[in-house]
Amino acid sequence: METKEELLRIIDLLNDTYESEQAWHGPSVVEVLRGVTPKMANKEGMPHTHTIAEIVFHMTTWRIFTVRKLQGDLNFDIRTNEKNWKKFPHFDEFEWETLQMELSLTQEELINELEKKSDDKFLEDIVPGRDYSYYTLLHGVINHDLYHAGQIAMLKKGLITATLGEEDLEDLNDSSIFGHNYDEYN
Repeated sequence: METKEELLRIIDLLNDTYESEQAWHGPSVVEVLRGVTPKMANKEGMPHTHTIAEIVFHMTTWRIFTVRKLQGDLNFDIRTNEKNWKKFPHFDEFEWETLQMELSLTQEELINELEKKSDDKFLEDIVPGRDYSYYTLLHGVINHDLYHAGQIAMLKKGLITATLGEEDLEDLNDSSIFGHNYDEYN
């Protein structure tokens, strides 16, 4: 009898990374995105850097890639910049809500595809068109989300503090930006 023990651990990690309010690593993707306005989402934190909106699109794209590969799509790929790092010349509230909804839907699709698997055996299989296994791909998505959540957190903090006066900065703490209290980790 085959088991799903590793797959269940991966699903837990994907969920913790994406939406847990108790993740040991700090704010989840959902927590970091909370309070990001359309204006903030489309503003460069520094010259020649990606915006929060571009990062969210990129995260969504890699989740779509993962879902399509889990569904057996041999040809789907995202090797072009247009598919991987979209620019938003016209950006508004509707576009920002759509991006966030698409990210959320890819989380649901990813978990649904994984829950369809009957055991851990597929984790050893090589992803079509790549030279790594599904195990590596799924852990890659987790690490990718964490990396980009950190980028978003830094961009968000920089954008918020750039608009505040000196006296407002003294009252600012991470929980007021991210909704997460880091004092519990000290």
